[in-house]
Amino acid sequence: MTDRLAAGDTAPDFTLATADGGEVTLSDLRGRHVVVYFYPAAATPGCTTQACDFRDALASLQGAGYTVLGVSPDPVEKLARFAADESLTFPLLSDPDRTVLEAYGAYGEKKNYGKTVVGVIRSTVVVAPDGSVELAQYNVRAKGHVAKLRRDLGIDEA
Repeated sequence: MTDRLAAGDTAPDFTLATADGGEVTLSDLRGRHVVVYFYPAAATPGCTTQACDFRDALASLQGAGYTVLGVSPDPVEKLARFAADESLTFPLLSDPDRTVLEAYGAYGEKKNYGKTVVGVIRSTVVVAPDGSVELAQYNVRAKGHVAKLRRDLGIDEA
């Protein structure tokens, strides 16, 4: 099982391909707050709910100085369809070998319908402008998570 990150840890740097054909490197975003959320699979009901909640809250998050990145093991092509279908305007990043998911403690054993399985652990890590972990939340619920995150960060509704 991968170790989970905690506030004060150094956020592991990464470069991942995006749904729009580019790439994002976390260290290029130094000086900003970055919300990195990890989800199991694009275009599934829970992941769609969560992504749309981030989409709908994006203006208030950005207004408070936060950049949002979504990370899943899905291939770029699937992420591109998901982004188009749901009008997602923040970067979706592809981590097919799960290196970043594992580095962030977002891949490992989890409970799913009472059974222990290995997979993506729905998680959110907020990276501070200096590259340290500001907040790390694991096993979050898809529905209502973005509202709770905004409350935890002190961000008002747009």
